[in-house]
Amino acid sequence: MRKIKFERGKIYHVFNRGVEKREIFKDDNDRWRFLQGLFLFNDEKTTANLLWQMEKNRGRVTFGVLKEFFAEEKRNREPLVRIMADCLMPNHFHLLIEEIREGGISKFMHKLGTGYAEYFNNKYGRVGSLFQGRFKAVVVDDEMYLRYLLVYVNEINPAELREPRLKEEGIKNLGMVMKFIESHQWSTSQEYRDKRESIIIEKGILGEFFPDARTYRQFVEDVLANKKWQRAENLFLEN
Repeated sequence: MRKIKFERGKIYHVFNRGVEKREIFKDDNDRWRFLQGLFLFNDEKTTANLLWQMEKNRGRVTFGVLKEFFAEEKRNREPLVRIMADCLMPNHFHLLIEEIREGGISKFMHKLGTGYAEYFNNKYGRVGSLFQGRFKAVVVDDEMYLRYLLVYVNEINPAELREPRLKEEGIKNLGMVMKFIESHQWSTSQEYRDKRESIIIEKGILGEFFPDARTYRQFVEDVLANKKWQRAENLFLEN
């Protein structure tokens, strides 16, 4: 039984990894499928069959296709959660999400996990659990910790692909790491740097903290250069 009790209006760091720490994303098509799930399953009414039906009728489902579909069908979405940030790593994912509907996080994560695992197992001819048990969640009830955690999700995770010992040794080349992150597609760093718009993300209070790309970038550089993310390590969940 889960110890944490989700409450409306509160923000949570949600995390899960592959069983035995195995990869859950083998290529970019897998990552796109997971992101499609973040959008589609964040709806009281949407089921896994909807994506299958769209692919059958429309071919490859891009975010442009998703926008057109919901406009044409005049479907009113009923979001379960506010997705404020995400990051996809080879064997795990991170989300910053706010509970906006009673039971929303639990319902959303069940739909997301079940739908993606079914897709992955069918594609790669495997059976059994894809994820290492139920998803983990930590409430973030301090605004400064929330800022640090956003940098951790958006920046530290991708940066570790460039400098694997970043946490132990610090960043050796900040300029190179920042350049790498700016070109990395699989976190919401680009949304907060105003380089990309997303139909998935709603920044909420984080949009008030970082109203423009310059404010966000300056904060990121300070956090990375001075290892300030360590101040919120109890929210990181990997240990």
